[in-house]
Amino acid sequence: MNDSHYDTLVLGSGPAGEGAAMQLAKGGQRVAMVERLREVGGGCTHWGTIPSKSLRHNVRRLMEYNSSPLFREAGEPRHLSFQTMLNHARNVIDQQVGMRSGFYQRNDVPVLTGAARFEDEHTLALTGGDGRTQRLTAGHFLIATGSRPYRPVDVDFTHPRIHDSDQILSLEHTPRSVIIYGAGVIGSEYASIFRGLGVKVDLINTRERMLEFLDDEISDAISYHLREHGVILRHREQYQSIQGDDDGVTLALQSGKRVRGDLLLWANGRSGNTDGMGLEAIGIQPNGRGQVRVNDSFQTAQPHVYAIGDVIGYPSLASAAYDQGRYAATHMLDGQCDYRLAHDVPTGIYTIPEISSVGRTERELTDAQVPYEIGHAFFKDLARAQISGQTMGMLKLLFHTDTLELLGIHCFGDQAAEIVHIGQAIMAQPAPNNTLRYFLNTTFNYPTMAEGYRVAALNGYNRVT
Repeated sequence: MNDSHYDTLVLGSGPAGEGAAMQLAKGGQRVAMVERLREVGGGCTHWGTIPSKSLRHNVRRLMEYNSSPLFREAGEPRHLSFQTMLNHARNVIDQQVGMRSGFYQRNDVPVLTGAARFEDEHTLALTGGDGRTQRLTAGHFLIATGSRPYRPVDVDFTHPRIHDSDQILSLEHTPRSVIIYGAGVIGSEYASIFRGLGVKVDLINTRERMLEFLDDEISDAISYHLREHGVILRHREQYQSIQGDDDGVTLALQSGKRVRGDLLLWANGRSGNTDGMGLEAIGIQPNGRGQVRVNDSFQTAQPHVYAIGDVIGYPSLASAAYDQGRYAATHMLDGQCDYRLAHDVPTGIYTIPEISSVGRTERELTDAQVPYEIGHAFFKDLARAQISGQTMGMLKLLFHTDTLELLGIHCFGDQAAEIVHIGQAIMAQPAPNNTLRYFLNTTFNYPTMAEGYRVAALNGYNRVT
């Protein structure tokens, strides 16, 4: 056997690559993981989901403590630095790396470290940190190299007061004020985090409204909530220039406004990690944002080369990327895949409080001329929320007026990303089991947040009867 030949080489050890590598190994293939970094886990583990959500969790706990009348009787409000919060996040990263490294060891998947470049359609040159290059060949390749923050050429990211969403995790102090350029998922999450630490925040949105892909009512709710907590939110703005100096950063907007802050966080767009890989030489041409075009089976212009995860663009979710990896691996093993990827992928946005949704929005249903009705459960009316003090938020059900079929689940509030999965499970059932009636006829533990489904279902059902 040629030690440098594999059935499949997987490029990138984030959720997408990990899901594919494990599936291929269990399917009997000789697989190797190619990872540019010293540790496995990809951007998700080291710069994205894990550190930012760990940071957010700790900030939320601090906010909960400081806002509780009970704890106020015990002492003064507490203040913790950004750096202190990050230290806990690094502990979580270490645990994740250790666990994921074990997956590769147990499944006999070697992890080869270095920068990969295609020499021809079946040969990869892997250059290690010592400058040495080895050549690897494979029958199939899977590109799961992820993405990184988009960096416009006229913004100086070497300046100590200008950061992208990767660099911000190396911040060693708590600023007094932050300008966040970009009010998408990352920008909104960091606006909540910094505001929770008592930092003044200017959130610059380049679009008409925040998080336009959300249901309008949910988008309005997070906009109102951020403003209520002191975030200055500016819509429909584009930057003219960004200038850092010894004392701070000045953001000049095309509208003529000038915004001043201690530092600026750039959170506007992502680029696929495909540069330097030699893809063009084998007939694969990434777009202007470094993303690779694939077919419904995740094959590129070269059928034996697959691409999954953030490097192909939408939906750019760790959860979806893992499933894409399983799908692509099954297609490699069997030449087809009967496993159907979920049509409705849940969205989780870890603002404070968090947002999660699955299915269609009111705007989409109205445009499609689908007759629908709404059921609401407001957290302020749920006993469990009153007990925990987390009364901000709501659960919203969209359902067909005639059949009661569930069409969309939208949640804003504490534990939203957990709560949404109850509705997702029912919505995914075949008719007639995917209707509002499940929640009308089911006994929920009391008091729980899940009880909100019964409350929302009754609220909606009363509108159509």
